[in-house]
Amino acid sequence: MIDKNFVTILGIGNILLQDEGFGVHFVRWISERYSAADEIKIIDGGTLGYALLDIVSGCRNLIVIDVLKVDDAPGSLYRFNQQEMEIHLPPPTTAHEVTFSDLLFKVELMGESPEVIFLCIVPGKYGDMDMEMTPLMREKFPAMEKLLLAELNRLNVHLEKVAHA
Repeated sequence: MIDKNFVTILGIGNILLQDEGFGVHFVRWISERYSAADEIKIIDGGTLGYALLDIVSGCRNLIVIDVLKVDDAPGSLYRFNQQEMEIHLPPPTTAHEVTFSDLLFKVELMGESPEVIFLCIVPGKYGDMDMEMTPLMREKFPAMEKLLLAELNRLNVHLEKVAHA
């Protein structure tokens, strides 16, 4: 068995649908602020579906950054483990749609499931074709950064802050 990288930070979502793309925008932002050691990978997963199979099965710990569509104030932050998150994952709407829970199920069938933590935010607007997130979502980047750094600290790994010119 090959040695797996220790932690993968995976931002997912559709950047074409406003706040739905929060996870992708956030990991791009965090990548500009920090450099990752060899044991950490920061991945823009977008809407890649099963194309993420090798990435998810190739780590021991997975931190997923995504939106959570629940009845709560936009910008509310949540942290879930995989079992807690399963009650919030929507059922598939078609046999052709690949949800993130489908991907996690496939990885489990392969016997290569990482420990998964979800760091989620309630979106303000989503569904309309617009590549710009609402200002509230960008304002929440530092709060999500704090949650992410706490998770990494729990795993005893750290990102190194990049000095800006």
